[in-house]
Amino acid sequence: MATPTSLITTEQLASILGNPDLRLYDCTTYNEPVPPGSDVPYRAVPGDKTFAAGHIPGADLLDLQGEFSDTSAQQFFMMPDIAQLEAAFGRHGLDASKTIVLYSIGTMMWSTRFWWMLRSLGVDAQVLDGGLDKWKEEGRPIETGAPKGYPASTFKATPRAGFFVDKNVVKARIGDPSTVIVNALGPQFHEGREPSRYGRPGRVPGSVNVPAATLVKADKTLTSFADAEAKFAAAGVTRDKNVILYCGGGISATIDLLLLTQLGYDKLTLYDASMGEWARDPALPIETD
Repeated sequence: MATPTSLITTEQLASILGNPDLRLYDCTTYNEPVPPGSDVPYRAVPGDKTFAAGHIPGADLLDLQGEFSDTSAQQFFMMPDIAQLEAAFGRHGLDASKTIVLYSIGTMMWSTRFWWMLRSLGVDAQVLDGGLDKWKEEGRPIETGAPKGYPASTFKATPRAGFFVDKNVVKARIGDPSTVIVNALGPQFHEGREPSRYGRPGRVPGSVNVPAATLVKADKTLTSFADAEAKFAAAGVTRDKNVILYCGGGISATIDLLLLTQLGYDKLTLYDASMGEWARDPALPIETD
């Protein structure tokens, strides 16, 4: 099993808070509802208001959609080009030589998304287990106000191949015995029992279901490695397979990816556009129960 270096506990973070080598980032985004019939499934809003109301002392705020996504894409949260990411991370003082800690509010998926993006750029970061929710529940210090930021840095990516795939790769892998495609959405959406805000209800044909929500405990921390291992094994996710993860917009599936990485799986990739693209393209097959 891999050493769980991608996670940091609230106790561990508290012990290094204020260290000049710490780069701490609130990654929270909110998906706000849109009127019925809208061309988009939701409105992506950065967590600036909740950040100002209370954040871990010294943290900076990252705007996933506004600064770190391809805003020309039809889907939200798509990976932009390397130059955009280098410039954006540099503005926020992110430096691979520093201790990088990511957290979010309500759900860890926003911080795990940034963790996966950074891994694809050759930078290892840590995700705060339980996020701001657990930090506050434990009565730890909170700071209010706008982000003060960090001194700008020169961020240089060393991209790692294979972290993201497109619809063509996913379609080609349907039915491939060496591949397992995993849907991280809830079972009601996987089975097509409820309408989907992304378009046609259902899933990528042949995909299995390991909902990200089942991998998180009531206190917002991730489930145990043993429990996660059992859930993936029950769905037929094994280390010999090429594993493609997807969800609605390439966000919640990164919770699955973090746990799989910590369990020692290394044939992992993310379908970035996920159901935000797949369900809206009539040329792509879809399956329901």
